[in-house]
Amino acid sequence: MTLFLNEKDVRQILTMPLAVAAVEEALREVSLGLAVNIPRQRTRISKGALHILQGAIESQGIIGYKAYTSTREGNRFLLYLYDSNHGHLRAVIEADYLGMMRTGAASGVASKWLSRKNASTVGLFGSGWQAQGQLEALCCVRPIARAKVMARNPERLADFCQTQSERLGIEVGPCTDAEQVVRNSDIVTTVTTASEPLIHFPWVETGTHLNAVGSNALIRREIDEKTIRSCDLVTVDARDVAARECGDLLPLIEKGRLNWRQVTELGDIIAGHADGRTSAEQITLFESQGMAVQDLMVGAKILAAAEQRGLGQSLPFGG
Repeated sequence: MTLFLNEKDVRQILTMPLAVAAVEEALREVSLGLAVNIPRQRTRISKGALHILQGAIESQGIIGYKAYTSTREGNRFLLYLYDSNHGHLRAVIEADYLGMMRTGAASGVASKWLSRKNASTVGLFGSGWQAQGQLEALCCVRPIARAKVMARNPERLADFCQTQSERLGIEVGPCTDAEQVVRNSDIVTTVTTASEPLIHFPWVETGTHLNAVGSNALIRREIDEKTIRSCDLVTVDARDVAARECGDLLPLIEKGRLNWRQVTELGDIIAGHADGRTSAEQITLFESQGMAVQDLMVGAKILAAAEQRGLGQSLPFGG
């Protein structure tokens, strides 16, 4: 039987702790050679684009892909899970909420392994759909008490701060100055479409952990070069993915000021193959690009829970 799970079904199952655990497991399995991840492929035309991420996870018996389109009308996401042993389609899952939670969870996992354990103050750039997951994930892994948020739209920013403060039970306040967002923050996260850096070198204090989420295209920049060069540890979810589209890192690579041997995959830290933060004074950076295996692992957990609860609709094909 092939199961179709819509957004409502996904929301009934998916929590941030589940997403964080699934993403951490997926990254570990890639490092251990138990999962395969293929970098994102894009097909572009004048009015839109199709994006495909594919991979496989042996422990879940899953092989599959996430496909999403982006046009002026917005983005549409679907995740396809196949049985890797027999080839039949197990599920089609609407993946807008799933993707937001998974993206937030990746920063949560990075912050769990790289930020100081007592991190309590967050500086956040962005107040859109993705920013919601970023802040929730940080609250899931660290004792966050306060968030300073900066965004372009004042009305949306005010609504975001009020909503997230009530939802998460922490102080969430708006900022109009980028330096104020960064200074005295234990964790700084950027989730924007900025083409020019938002974070600049003099502002980042020792001990800070940085999550850069929006720099997934060559034209996007969120962190300036001096800041990146000052980091004691630069990490990515996958080097081959970052090598294709990380707008923050590629200019430094091209200039010879950074090489891929200096960039650590987060999964290698989780699996014990590489060191993470080794002192409270270090500045650490996680550049998040997104990986198919993260979506597949989250999707596999959702599918298992849906089958137990009797959620979803049976599709007349794929079995």
